[in-house]
Amino acid sequence: MSAVSLGMPVLPPVPLASRRPSRALRVGSVGVGGDAPISVQSMTTTPTADVNATLQQIAELTAAGCQLVRVAVPSQDDADALPEIARKSSLPVIADIHFQPRYVFAAIEAGCAAVRVNPGNIRQFDDQVGAIAKAAGDAGVPIRIGVNAGSLDQRLLRKYGKATPEALVASALWECSLFEEHGFTDLKLSVKHHDPVVMVNAYRQLAAQCDYPLHLGVTEAGPAFQGTIKSAAAFGALLGEGIGDTIRVSLSAPPVEEVKVGIGILESLGLRERGLEIVSCPSCGRAQVDVYKLAEEVTAALEGMSVPLRVAVMGCVVNGPGEAREADLGVASGNGKGQIFVRGKVIKTVPEHRIAETLIEEAMALAERMEVERE
Repeated sequence: MSAVSLGMPVLPPVPLASRRPSRALRVGSVGVGGDAPISVQSMTTTPTADVNATLQQIAELTAAGCQLVRVAVPSQDDADALPEIARKSSLPVIADIHFQPRYVFAAIEAGCAAVRVNPGNIRQFDDQVGAIAKAAGDAGVPIRIGVNAGSLDQRLLRKYGKATPEALVASALWECSLFEEHGFTDLKLSVKHHDPVVMVNAYRQLAAQCDYPLHLGVTEAGPAFQGTIKSAAAFGALLGEGIGDTIRVSLSAPPVEEVKVGIGILESLGLRERGLEIVSCPSCGRAQVDVYKLAEEVTAALEGMSVPLRVAVMGCVVNGPGEAREADLGVASGNGKGQIFVRGKVIKTVPEHRIAETLIEEAMALAERMEVERE
């Protein structure tokens, strides 16, 4: 019996919602807001004063697909390292400033692509806004006003009692108004909280009250598993409503892991062209092969593949054939063998012990053809 070809989907996924209109700005070579794609950023964990280690980590982030990188500047030694890092970095560098306003000026003079300030913990920040606005405006450096629940201005804590969505939004908009008084509007905003529900409500309110580009983040999201869940839930809610222009997944894990999760979230929502995607069943009593082992072998062998290849690894005949046909490459397993599908058609049937090997070989061949098609 010949297989029925269902064909491959030819239309890109329909976005869940139209993007919220926002002002456009540039952080070095990367557009943020307006019609620019949603960008993924992370933050180095090396001491910024260690220039070589910081540049090495930036190179690793670049290879992982990161587009913007933030570096902490808690000391004068870190500030002194900024000119070399900004000059040699493969990504636009954002200086992250807390406590000392003089480091804002140092970052601008060093050639950083942007500066992130946390008004809640910079001494006498409001009194410095005029000078900061002039320096940033003259240099063409945008500023992110990054409000965090853990370092909210004491005046707002007294008014609202705690870091409510309203308190976070009030802080961000108050600081915006100070910059606007000096004619500076090259701003992006964030209102981060560790609780995804509070965070989502804060960004919804902020999005309704301004048109500045928004940087999304669940702050202190936690270890990799917990932080991924919290970030995916919060980002999914907001991006699904068209809210958000750049994202950072904050994990207690190596920065490259943050980037992988961020890219994965965007790909899953159809907001970025997907790379390798493994579609595999969760397994159940119907499974006739070890789906876990098979999926892990295929994933490990194909990790790092850049072409948008969807591979379906299915363990039984219930959903297997349908999912395999819908993928670029797939297997429907059962009775000690697997039917291998390429772009909707069965090309061969192989014994169970050769399924992983065959999938990997066919994936490599298909990826090579796809690379040629893209040229």
